[in-house]
Amino acid sequence: MSILQSLVHVLLACTMPPLLLGVIGKTKAAFAGRVGAPLLQPYYDIAKLMRKGSVVSRTTTWVFRAGPVVGVATGLLAVALVPLGGEQALFSFPGDLVLFAYLFGLGRFFTVLAALDTGSAFEGMGGAREATFSCFAEPALFLGLLVLVKRSASTSLSTMLGAHWHGEAASLVLVVVSLFIVLLAETCRIPFDDPNTHLELTMIHEVMVLDHSGPALGIIHYSASLKLFVLGALVVRIAAPRTGNVWGDWGVLVGGMLGLALLVGAVESMMARLRLRQVPSLLVAACLLSAFGIVLIAR
Repeated sequence: MSILQSLVHVLLACTMPPLLLGVIGKTKAAFAGRVGAPLLQPYYDIAKLMRKGSVVSRTTTWVFRAGPVVGVATGLLAVALVPLGGEQALFSFPGDLVLFAYLFGLGRFFTVLAALDTGSAFEGMGGAREATFSCFAEPALFLGLLVLVKRSASTSLSTMLGAHWHGEAASLVLVVVSLFIVLLAETCRIPFDDPNTHLELTMIHEVMVLDHSGPALGIIHYSASLKLFVLGALVVRIAAPRTGNVWGDWGVLVGGMLGLALLVGAVESMMARLRLRQVPSLLVAACLLSAFGIVLIAR
């Protein structure tokens, strides 16, 4: 990558994620007939939390403090592996798709550990739910990436996401739908979870971060938006057409990300949250969609 493209990559990855949450909020408000919060409200919320003090329980250890830091660090490393607008990511090597997938696993692992470190049975319940559902989401993600591996004959994300899909639209649609379901699950959006709820029987991710406050909570909110951005970029790079011009591809990415945020907001406005026992069924359906994509591309 050129130095200018690298700077654009870093600037976009660091500044755009909270905007996606603002677009989702505005979309949900429009469906409900409300004005809603300002588009930049997520930036204001994160800035306010970063200025506040923190309250930390005496029963916690360094694991509790490390949870938010590891979460945002793994998100930043993951976004460096995805080619956003250019042909190459900031870091690219054969097999980086495995590192990409398990960076999210590492972040989730430390988030669950931080929840368990509080000694709260309530947060332990949320950690158990998060770990259970991730066992269904990760196979769907890997199967979707396997379709790209088969098509591009490469295990590097930069090559996989730069391949053309001539005559393979069916596999493309199945992979995009599967990864969109994974995105909703990994980012704790409806119908899997509701980031705005605080009901004991329905919370998954939110219950694990109830004891965090101040800058730690601000980092958690930012890392959640960063995960949405990274997985959304993966979906957009597969679904959006290439323009043949580097800067045109950057414009397609930005437009595609905003369109994806509108779609997430529309889904959350038109669907209700699933019962917990129905969540695995939808994730298994995502696995099957990616598996069918493999069958179609291997025929």
